[in-house]
Amino acid sequence: MTRWRARIGLRTRLVLAFLLVAAVSAGTTATLTYRKARTAILEQAQDTAVSSFRDRVSDMGIPLPVESKSLQEQLRQLARQGKPHPWVVFAEYGSVRVSSGTSPVSTVITPQLRRAALASPRSGSFQRVEKHGDPWLTVAVPTVFRAGKTVRPTGLVLYAVMPLTDEEANVRAMVTAARDGALPGLAVALVPALLAARSVLRPVRDLRKASQSMGRGRLDTRIQVKGSDELADLARTFNESAVALERSVGELQDAEARARRFASDVSHELRTPLAGMLAVTEVLDEDAARLAPDTAAAVRLISAETGKLAVLVEDLMEISRFDAGAAELNTDEVDVAQTIRKTLTSRHWTDPDEIVTDLPDGIRARLDPRRFDVVVANLVGNALRHGAAPVVVRLRTETGTGTETGPESGPESGTGTGAGAETGGRGTRLVTEVADSGPGIRPDALPHIFDRFYKADSARTRSEGSGLGLAITLENVRLHGGTIRAANGPQGGAVFTVEIPRMSGTSGEATA
Repeated sequence: MTRWRARIGLRTRLVLAFLLVAAVSAGTTATLTYRKARTAILEQAQDTAVSSFRDRVSDMGIPLPVESKSLQEQLRQLARQGKPHPWVVFAEYGSVRVSSGTSPVSTVITPQLRRAALASPRSGSFQRVEKHGDPWLTVAVPTVFRAGKTVRPTGLVLYAVMPLTDEEANVRAMVTAARDGALPGLAVALVPALLAARSVLRPVRDLRKASQSMGRGRLDTRIQVKGSDELADLARTFNESAVALERSVGELQDAEARARRFASDVSHELRTPLAGMLAVTEVLDEDAARLAPDTAAAVRLISAETGKLAVLVEDLMEISRFDAGAAELNTDEVDVAQTIRKTLTSRHWTDPDEIVTDLPDGIRARLDPRRFDVVVANLVGNALRHGAAPVVVRLRTETGTGTETGPESGPESGTGTGAGAETGGRGTRLVTEVADSGPGIRPDALPHIFDRFYKADSARTRSEGSGLGLAITLENVRLHGGTIRAANGPQGGAVFTVEIPRMSGTSGEATA
C-alpha cells in the first residue's frame, strides 16, 4: 500500500478522493431516489388496481349457485375494465375454477393470498409476486351477501392478476437515466477537483522549491503567504524558521570567520618572535654542555618547547590557508617512489629495522611534491610516534578494483573498521599505504582520527606533534582530488591508505 501511494502523486490522490466523494454522494442519492420512486410507482399501480377491482366486484351481481359459462362471461367483461392495465380474472368456488383467460387456474396466485382473502372477506387482500423474473400484482376479493346488518361470504372468490412489467420498465429506465447522468456529473466534478487540488498543491510546491533553495545555501529564501488557512500557517512557520536559521547560520559563520582570522593573525604575529626565540635557543643549545646541569636541562627544555611551538604555529597557518581557500597545487610530474625515498631520507628515517619500503620504481604521477612530502611525512611520523616498528610504506597503482603494480600480499586497509571518504573515479589511482606494527586504533576513535586536535588517548594531555598533522594530511589529499582512510590491519597495527587520481601517462611503469 505504501509503495502504491508513493507511485501516485498528491495531485492524483486529491482528485481521486474528490471524485470518490462525488461518486459516493451521487450513488447514495441515486439509490435513495430509486427506492422512493420505485415504491411510489408500484404503490400507485397497486392502489389503482386494488381499488378498481374491489369496486367492480362489489357492483357485480353473480347468481348462486354458480353457472360456469355465465360466470366466465362476467369475468371477461370484468377483465376488460381493468385499471391501470387489463386483468386476467380467476374465480374459485368450491371445486369450480373459471377464468377470463385460456387457463382456469393461475400459477401466480399463492396459498398465502388464498388464506388472507378468506381471513378478511370484507376488504380482500393483495400480493406482489415475482414469477420467472417478471413482477405480478395479484388481488383477491371474496364475494359477499348481506343478511340484515350481517355480511357473509358466498364462498366465491375472485382473483385479478395484473403484470407490472410496464412499471418495472419505467423503474429500469429511471436507473439507466441516473447511471447515464452520473458519468457527466463525475466529469463536471473533475473541474472543481482539479481546482481544489491546485489550491492545495501550489503552497506545497512553493514549500518544496523553497526547501530545495535553502538546501543549496540560499538562506534568504521566503514563501509568499496567501490566505489564512492551515497551509498559510505552514508558510508562515517556514518563513519564521528560515529567519531564525539564517540568523543562527550567520552568527556561526561570523564566529567561524573571527576564529579563523584570530588563528591566522596569532600565527602571523607569533612567527617573528618565534624566529628570534629559535635563534636564541640554538645558541643556548650549543653552549648547554658548558652550563651547570640544572641550567643545561632548563635550556634544552626551553629549546624543545620552542620548537614544538614553532611547529604548531606553522601548522595553524597551513590550516588557516585551507580554511580560507587559499591553498593551491603546484604540480609537477615526478617519480613517486623517488619522492617518497627523498621524504624518508630528509628526515633520517632510513633504519631498516624501523622503516620497510615496497616502492616500485618508474611509477610517475603529477603531484605537488611539497604537499605530497607533507602527506608521507605526517603518516610515517604518526606511525613511529603512536604505533610500533617496523613501519611499512607501500606504493602501487590501481585501476577500478584491480591492482596494476605492487605487492600481492600484506595487510589490506579494507579488512578492518575504517574511517575516511571512499571516492575516486574509474581511472588509474595512485595508492600509498603506511602500516605500523602497534596496537592499532580503537574503534571509537576511528571516526574522529582526522579531526583537528583529536586525541585518541584521552589521558594524554600533551603530544609530540601539534595535533593537526592528520587534519593537514586530509586537506592535502583532498586538494589532490584524492581520499584517505584509516583502518586496522588483520594482524594488528594501524593502516593509512591514500588514493590520489593518477594524472600522468603510463610510460615508465615498472613492476614490483
